Amino acid sequence: MTTGSTEQDRGEEHYGRGAVREVCVIGGNRYFGKRLIARLTAAGDRVTVINRGSSAPPAGTIHLVADRNDENSLEKALGSRTFDVVVDQVCYTPRQAEIARRVFAGRTRRYVMTSTVEVYEYEDSAELVREDAVNPRTVPVDLELPWDDPEFLDTHYGEGKRQAEAVLAADPAFPYVTVRVAHVLGGDDDFTGRLDHYAERIRAGEAIAVPATNHPATYIHVEEIADFLAWVVGEEFTGPVNAASHGVLTTGELCEALTEHLPGGRTAFQAVFRAVEVGELSPFSFTRSYGMDNTRAERLGFAFGKAREWLPRAVAETLGKVN
Repeated sequence: MTTGSTEQDRGEEHYGRGAVREVCVIGGNRYFGKRLIARLTAAGDRVTVINRGSSAPPAGTIHLVADRNDENSLEKALGSRTFDVVVDQVCYTPRQAEIARRVFAGRTRRYVMTSTVEVYEYEDSAELVREDAVNPRTVPVDLELPWDDPEFLDTHYGEGKRQAEAVLAADPAFPYVTVRVAHVLGGDDDFTGRLDHYAERIRAGEAIAVPATNHPATYIHVEEIADFLAWVVGEEFTGPVNAASHGVLTTGELCEALTEHLPGGRTAFQAVFRAVEVGELSPFSFTRSYGMDNTRAERLGFAFGKAREWLPRAVAETLGKVN
């Protein structure tokens, strides 16, 4: 990954550096975050990783220990450092966005926030949703909500991301991008356990709880979202952008792909879908469509793969069945 001479000249003029791009990643120690860092370092970028110190960052990076929820801690850790791009992998609340906006004002030429498809949780449409379906400038922000309560944050994940985007949009201190990431699949380090949920029930022939009308969703492979974020780091566009592979997948298609890698093949698929009106649903089963339109990203120059083509690989990786 390289930058053009114009961008390099601007970087030298503003930061007094040469052609090496300075990238800061907040979080990023696991799953697609660590893959992103690997891509950046392989491209010759100098990568600074900020986390609370509970785990070491990938090799070849500069490590800063700070609590991103503590403004003074973050300021102290950063010192006088400045960056070409900041990639925020762990901004979940408007409070965190407020702190980041203040701390990185004047420190970065561009800011990339990893957001989510969940910002569209109120957009009940059978059509693939475009970025303009949720305009962060119109989203009200409530900093007094109990954002520090893990249970509240878990049940208000989409709202937290939506309000975090709104903070950046209301008073942007730097050019920024919010990457609205589809549901991520694949890798032998998928910590979510969502595909395992289905695999366990298929093996046992147990019922799988889904809504009466179970909608499909768009997905993206763990390697593809790492590619996408690395690409975004090198671009100049701003604002929200959807990141999703082509095509939607249903719960049934996920389960059918799983059976190919379980003992007994398709004969193992004894589980039945049980429609429920109330109660906890199985992961990746939705009462509304979570399909995103990826046209903006493709027009900007990124080419996505097709979900149905990489799904068998993703399932094999997650179940540890890769040859």
